[in-house]
Amino acid sequence: MYEKLNQIDKKELELPDTTYIRDIESRVFQAIALQCLSKIEGICLIEGSFFDSLLGREVEKIKGIYVEQDQKKHSVNVRVELNIFYGLCIPEKAEEIQTKIVEDISKLTGLHVASVHVIFKALLVKADDAKSLANEEETRLIDDEYTEEF
Repeated sequence: MYEKLNQIDKKELELPDTTYIRDIESRVFQAIALQCLSKIEGICLIEGSFFDSLLGREVEKIKGIYVEQDQKKHSVNVRVELNIFYGLCIPEKAEEIQTKIVEDISKLTGLHVASVHVIFKALLVKADDAKSLANEEETRLIDDEYTEEF
């Protein structure tokens, strides 16, 4: 039997092509986006609620970063929900966020980023700004009271 196998021309046997598969979990994309966002000033991620922590919904440690992969097109869609501080230009900040996320994900994974959807959920005021706004509001109220008396 071995003699018959030795007589077969090895060129007649076709070996299947090697298939390379590369899977990247969504958590990896979330971590990359988180690193990008940590370098950008004036924004912060939304946080989970107390109710979420009671129900044990901490499976997604990174709240506000959602990733969908399209295996056929080898592309990624990213949605980021953020809070932004008062006084910043929202369109400029959105463009900065989108550019950095696209650059880092493309560079580190080799995948095409089809879209980066930035959603600003809340406007935050820094503590110093809040105090000055409160003082201005008190001053306005005092000024209004004096004007009303006259």
